Amino acid sequence: MSHTIRDKKKLLDRVRRIRGQVAGIEKALEEERDPALILHAIASCRGGMNGLMAEVMEGHIQLHVLDERRRPGRGQAESARQLIEVIKAYLK
Repeated sequence: MSHTIRDKKKLLDRVRRIRGQVAGIEKALEEERDPALILHAIASCRGGMNGLMAEVMEGHIQLHVLDERRRPGRGQAESARQLIEVIKAYLK
């Protein structure tokens, strides 16, 4: 089973929060709100997208790159863990 199917509710909840953030940006622009507030909202939205990307990538690495059916070796599992950490740090 794909990790996106297994974690469907959690991922969809993230997408819905991002959708709400984008709607908030649209409303702020329509209402000609303070540009600083709009910039903060855009940064928050970007953070949400990066978090979603990191979560989907982590699941993909764990379930499809490592292939848990083959029991990855200690070195392979450690390399995957390090890769996941780098991706999360990059996307912060």
